[in-house]
Amino acid sequence: MTVHSNITDTQSIDDVMEELGRDAKKATHILSLAPADTKNKALLEAAKSLRASRDELLAANAKDMTAAKERGTASSFLDRLKLDYDRIESMAKGLEDIAALADPVGDVMADWDRPNGLNIARVRVPLGVIGIIYESRPNVTADAGALCLKAGNACILRGGSESYHSSRAIWKCLQDGLKAANLPSAAIQMIPTTDRAAVGKLLTMPEYVDVIVPRGGRNLIERVQRESRIPVFSHLDGLVHIYLDKEADADKAVEIIRNSKLRRTGICGSLETLLIHKDVLATIGKAAIERLLSEDCEVRGDAAVQALDDRINEATEIDWQTEYLDAILSAKVVESLDEAIAHIEAYGSHHTDCILTGNAETAARFLNEVDSAIVMQNASTQFADGGEFGMGAEIGISTGKMHARGPVGVEQLTSFKYQVRGEGQTRP
Repeated sequence: MTVHSNITDTQSIDDVMEELGRDAKKATHILSLAPADTKNKALLEAAKSLRASRDELLAANAKDMTAAKERGTASSFLDRLKLDYDRIESMAKGLEDIAALADPVGDVMADWDRPNGLNIARVRVPLGVIGIIYESRPNVTADAGALCLKAGNACILRGGSESYHSSRAIWKCLQDGLKAANLPSAAIQMIPTTDRAAVGKLLTMPEYVDVIVPRGGRNLIERVQRESRIPVFSHLDGLVHIYLDKEADADKAVEIIRNSKLRRTGICGSLETLLIHKDVLATIGKAAIERLLSEDCEVRGDAAVQALDDRINEATEIDWQTEYLDAILSAKVVESLDEAIAHIEAYGSHHTDCILTGNAETAARFLNEVDSAIVMQNASTQFADGGEFGMGAEIGISTGKMHARGPVGVEQLTSFKYQVRGEGQTRP
């Protein structure tokens, strides 16, 4: 097994995980009662630490980047892994944005009086201990730790082995924030090993862990869903579609399609399949595809799309099922809105889907009938992000339907309880 200095020769992975779980559980009582100002101080001090530690963060990231390049890692993956000054500043700003959010803990969601005089209130409370398993993106360490803390939860983080050094360097900055605010260090813990057995143990500790949030590829999600004895917020593939309707605005559509695909190809909101209404294939559809081809994006299309340009490759059945996370796009011609919706239902991952149209009735049908966590009209799918939704940040996009759906921010990391106040009532 691959272990690090935090694990002694006499400790097993099970021992280490049990200790993490016990410590996290103890921390939850303190966190659930922590004032908003105290939690915010921890976040703001962590942001300061990130900025002060830029050189250390970049040095740690360089180790991960070098190892990834030596393994022949794809460029889109390297982009997700990379840290630079701008991304470090973005992480720090993200912590400040989360600190600026209203504290969800204790928020009265609803209250009412019964005829017998009882007052009943539904009040937000933390979920407890959250286990978060993620791959490649080291910035998730900051986002996940900060969101859990803001919502009064303890968390146990397990970053990918490929981002181990980067994630731990970021985690140490979060620890600086906890220390400055006099909060328990166990509020944000990181598993000190890259051994996959640690994940297996984390998934089977319901006595300590209340929720598991996996963020990564299909293999990770399927493993978590298969093995977990703990409720899971699932973040499945981002197999994102845009339907280019016959009443779309030409100039806006070309720019939106280009941005949705190429702004950052390796994020879950990146466009993967373009569905083109037959009436605009030779006009807007052609212009959009030529724009992508001119920027070195590979396009794979059905026969009608292939006829537009010799550079377009043939799309196979597998392409309609593929989240490329790269500069590759599949494109297909459809006869109608109904056919576009049917394609999305058959091949989509219920993550994010978008329509480009100027027809309000057509847009309303798409937004109502497409069963995805995020549905959009006339906007880049790269806006599918909790930060862009005003949530400060997100742990991921939940594609399930239980408890949380869409961006998982601070409110989604809470549950609720009922507080009932009486004046001596007894039930007849």
